[in-house]
Amino acid sequence: MLELSARETRALIGRKQLSPVEVHDACQARIEAVDPHLNALVARDFERSRRDARRAEDAVMRGEPLGVLHGLPVAIKDLTETEGLVTSFGSLAHADNVPWRDDPLVARIRAAGGVVIAKSNTPEFGAGANTVNKVYGATVNPFDPTLSCAGSSGGSAVALATGMVPLATGSDLGGSLRTPASFCGVVGHRPSPGAVASEGRAHGWSPHLVEGPMARCVDDAALLMAAMVGESSRDPLSRPLDPRDFLHLHKVDPGTLRVAFSADLGGVPVAREVAEHFVAVAEGLAPLFSHSMWKDPELPEVDATFETLRAVGFAGGITDYVERHRALATPNVVANTELARRFAITDIARAQAGQTEILRRFQDFFADIDLLICPAASVVPFPVDELYVPEIDGVALDTYISWCAIAYAITLTSHPATVIPCGLGPSGLPFGLQIVGRLRDDAGTLAAAAAIEAALADDPVLARPAPDLTRLARMPSRAGAVIAALAGPFERPGAHARHAVAP
Repeated sequence: MLELSARETRALIGRKQLSPVEVHDACQARIEAVDPHLNALVARDFERSRRDARRAEDAVMRGEPLGVLHGLPVAIKDLTETEGLVTSFGSLAHADNVPWRDDPLVARIRAAGGVVIAKSNTPEFGAGANTVNKVYGATVNPFDPTLSCAGSSGGSAVALATGMVPLATGSDLGGSLRTPASFCGVVGHRPSPGAVASEGRAHGWSPHLVEGPMARCVDDAALLMAAMVGESSRDPLSRPLDPRDFLHLHKVDPGTLRVAFSADLGGVPVAREVAEHFVAVAEGLAPLFSHSMWKDPELPEVDATFETLRAVGFAGGITDYVERHRALATPNVVANTELARRFAITDIARAQAGQTEILRRFQDFFADIDLLICPAASVVPFPVDELYVPEIDGVALDTYISWCAIAYAITLTSHPATVIPCGLGPSGLPFGLQIVGRLRDDAGTLAAAAAIEAALADDPVLARPAPDLTRLARMPSRAGAVIAALAGPFERPGAHARHAVAP
């Protein structure tokens, strides 16, 4: 049952051939058997979620109208508030926080029939391309528990890879959804800004932080996307999208697509072994398309632009928290907040203009192509006790987040991007492709990704890999062992602050 896709499960539920209670109980059993080794789903209320599943079953038997997610268990990232279920944000100061209401996104998922079964682990306030916090400890890679699952949506990625849930939410600023999808062999879609309304962003006008769907296949991610899309007057960037565009992705013939391949987006840090592996994969994929080329986009000053705008987000979102709870906060949160104080208004103005220039150049880049395909992650999965990547191929990186430039460069373009698994990479761990579509074309990007995914499915080398759960059960748990690393700072100060202001 747990090997079925979310769409297959939903169809069987609708035909009264599968009970939502049976699906819930199977997921609960898998969580209880597997998660002690992984630490992916950290807050649970199985009693309530089973009641919700029972109500979903009763609705089926009464012949009531059923939502698109009816009876499907969903994991919610622990940055999103869930009524009656602990939402810690990965923060000790909020370890016992039980919201009195659902975030509107969660409300939309419940209204679509989704059964919220658990919260997925994340670093404190999602800060850090890892999934480690002082509340719950570390979430580890299901293919090798000694390695990182990346982050910050690592809990969701791990839960999906191991069949604990069929669907999960994620969020993405600089790759928080895409990188763990790549490390764990699942699908993650970073939507266009405004495609999924968000009322939780402190900077409502910022296009950087988005919430998106995660699943084991593209079609399932599109199913969850159908429930997530929605306009809100409280989100100034939100726009109306038709859920039917995601419920019924149009069929794309890869032979009609014009594709650009880029191993490093023109110069962001990418490990040599990753770039070489990507080149080999891309050359194998090229015959699928009507036209393909090797072409790098122009992304001027992408590191300085992203670091500055990211710092602005931290300054506006959690400065007050750090001032009140500095002793409880993790070093990365403190470091990011302090970094924000170093930027002058001229830095911020320059970064905003820089992002505008990046977006405009990206439109020129897309003038004669339909898709850009590049690696989803710049390195292979690394040891879980190493909370960031300090160097690539012996070259020291400027900041702790620099290893994610292959993802955050795309963030700055505002284009949608879907990560799909593409077999195993050079170290024998999952390898992901980042498929970037046209501006605001989420449905088209997902449809193209689904077509490429289908072409890979019959290839025993490039198809989606699955972790060995039997082997996993025999391995000692690493979850929780990494908390000690949070005792001291692990983030380098920003290297791109050109006009540091006086403290």
